[in-house]
Amino acid sequence: MSFWQKIIQYRWDQIEAAISRKTAQDVRQALRAPTRNFDDLLALLAPVAADFLEEMALAAHRLTVQRFGRTIQMFAPVYISSECTNSCVYCGFNRHNQISRATLSVEEVEKEVIFLHRQGFRHVLLLTGESPHHAPVEYLIRIARKLQPLLASISVEIYPLTTNDYRRLIENGVDGLTVYQETYHLKRYAEVHPAGPKRNYHWRLETPDRGGQAGFRRLNIGVLLGLSDWRVDGAFVGLHAAYLVRRYWQSHVSVSFPRLRPAAGGFQPQFPVNDAHMLQLMCALRLWLPDAGLVLSTREPASLRENLLPLGITQMSAGSKTAPGGYVAKENVEGQFEISDLRSPQEVVSMIAAHGYEPVWKDWDASFLNAAQP
Repeated sequence: MSFWQKIIQYRWDQIEAAISRKTAQDVRQALRAPTRNFDDLLALLAPVAADFLEEMALAAHRLTVQRFGRTIQMFAPVYISSECTNSCVYCGFNRHNQISRATLSVEEVEKEVIFLHRQGFRHVLLLTGESPHHAPVEYLIRIARKLQPLLASISVEIYPLTTNDYRRLIENGVDGLTVYQETYHLKRYAEVHPAGPKRNYHWRLETPDRGGQAGFRRLNIGVLLGLSDWRVDGAFVGLHAAYLVRRYWQSHVSVSFPRLRPAAGGFQPQFPVNDAHMLQLMCALRLWLPDAGLVLSTREPASLRENLLPLGITQMSAGSKTAPGGYVAKENVEGQFEISDLRSPQEVVSMIAAHGYEPVWKDWDASFLNAAQP
């Protein structure tokens, strides 16, 4: 069984209607519930739940501190290729956009990571466009081998692979997989992915399953907020994350909250998500997924990141660049999108500490696995 067999039991319009029917009493019941079911999640995502944001935020804060303490894991994205074969209408790397592109050499990637290492980072996320020709698995393996001495954790956000290829990455030092479905609305998915391999909704949907079967220690999913109704997409990403938690219990599951940002091509979101919506979505998913990580990137403005920090977030990026070589290796290469929080890692760390939280640069080491071997 994969999540495909799970999701076909639900219809988008039925979930949308169920959310719209929720009452204030449904929200109160969801907040009081010792354990929450999917119907409770729908109530917490409902328009009527906007009147309960303060209660939701307090409950999310208490639950997060109980499960994770006052810690925030720090990570940095490292873009290694902007070549892409897709035509995603919202993405700066869309193959039709006339932008300057690059694929870094292994040595250039190492320079990027050395720069981040000096700033304190020990967790990085390697990102590519979807072009296996420019960033084949063998290339990713060479990079992972080169970076292992510098890092505690290497995750990838790349084109979907087979289970066997994911196992090859894991064998060579990669321990985390990030993949966003972008939207769970099948028709809308086709509209925003008009051409290229990413158009295959089913193949992408089952990517976290293949990652879980391969044995990744970290699985991170999300939707691109602004493509479809955030309430319904939020329900489906919550359903997906809960499925992954149960099915791949040896992997730590997390959810990201990427909102659409300005990028080459000038795409405008048809379903804008404001800050209050972000708060409601994040708190609802924390109450639904007590043990999942919640990730907030530099897509979001500094003030919002600071306000959301105590309400469920467990991981943050800082000082991010979205172009290959953006830290030190190359100049005049365009990024995937514009970031919003322009503060340095040191400034973000100071903000985290000022709120009484501890920034964590390293929470894992591969040697733990070797020590556990008989």
